[in-house]
Amino acid sequence: MSGLPPDTPRRVALALTALLIAVLVGWHVARLSRLAALLACLITAGPWLLAVPGLLAPRRRGYQAAAILTAPYIVYGLMETLANPGARGYAGATVLVAFALFVALVHALRASAWPAPLPA
Repeated sequence: MSGLPPDTPRRVALALTALLIAVLVGWHVARLSRLAALLACLITAGPWLLAVPGLLAPRRRGYQAAAILTAPYIVYGLMETLANPGARGYAGATVLVAFALFVALVHALRASAWPAPLPA
């Protein structure tokens, strides 16, 4: 499908996951008080921290779940971009990174050779 080594799409997806977590943490730490930032970071970055073991394993279902998990972050970033002028930079970065992560996850799912599922 592509000229990339089979491990490259996984590495790109992992790097973008780390970047998305960093953008979310940076956004909330820069704009909120300490306690509110901690709570916001747990709520926004927590699901990704739970998804990382599935991406590191690598398991097909982990990549599928992570691809589905990107949708709320795209919506959240778009909503904040439109509604919150003070957070437009962080929100825009969240939208771009979340969308790039979605594309990378789909590419990793399509490009990688996963073991065949067990018969039902």
